[in-house]
Amino acid sequence: MKNIAFIINPISGTQQNAKRKLPKLIDKELDRSQWLPNIVFTEYAGHGRELARQFATMGFDAVVAVGGDGTVNEIAQGLRDTNTALGVIPVGSGNGFARHLHIPMTPARAIQMLNHSEPICCDYGLANDKMFVSTCGTGFDALVADDFAGAGKRGFATYFQNAIKDVFSYTPETYELTCDGVQVTKKAFLITFANANQWGYDAYIAPLASIQDGLMDICIMSSSAILGAPGLALRLFTKSINNSLFMDTIKAKDVILHRESNAPFHIDGDPVDMPQDIHIRIVPEGLKVLAEKRF
Repeated sequence: MKNIAFIINPISGTQQNAKRKLPKLIDKELDRSQWLPNIVFTEYAGHGRELARQFATMGFDAVVAVGGDGTVNEIAQGLRDTNTALGVIPVGSGNGFARHLHIPMTPARAIQMLNHSEPICCDYGLANDKMFVSTCGTGFDALVADDFAGAGKRGFATYFQNAIKDVFSYTPETYELTCDGVQVTKKAFLITFANANQWGYDAYIAPLASIQDGLMDICIMSSSAILGAPGLALRLFTKSINNSLFMDTIKAKDVILHRESNAPFHIDGDPVDMPQDIHIRIVPEGLKVLAEKRF
């Protein structure tokens, strides 16, 4: 028997009703011959990280984040550099990390997948010591994330509406990057630092990114990207944006980013305050995750 904890964020995403039913669903779908479950709900911001760290200290085999990318990030913070594996039941909005791991978007099937999963070692990232598991970045996508966080509704429709609202008024900035010692200066529409391959909603900003290569994909979208917006949008959802003339991708493990201003910055889709200079790096094999296959 292996000990597994389920940490449920009751307010993330759009599936509040589904989350209330999750304890019964876990009891029904989880293989009790191999897993001994413990189910808890978070009560305040940061509670998930505290609970995850407690379960890891107690020697639990796995802790499952039940929520969206923000919840996954918070639970991962409590599990990084431990022997306790992170599982995911995606009931958030974008669910980018779960999609990278090919975890089903329906709770019942995601629980069933846990019965056939095994712990694998994967990388995570740090941006000025703030952890990210999927992506972080600055520019247009960070501005949309900032607006999305303040919106009254969640979901793709709200995200899309904010993107349309901001796209024609956004002014690109010039960025200086030092990527593994190599200096690059670019005027960019956005820059995404990708450990995993997508933002969420199956929008693949870094189709070739791997969570097991010890590197990040630095995705730099040209300042003139607005000219190719329809094509870029299509490429995002067909895993081909890396082939666009408006996109440059650099692989590196350590980056210093200098920005012209303290503009919006996001970590796993959530806005955070950051200074103009940001140190971004990959921590190889610092997090265990439950998955059905290696990536």
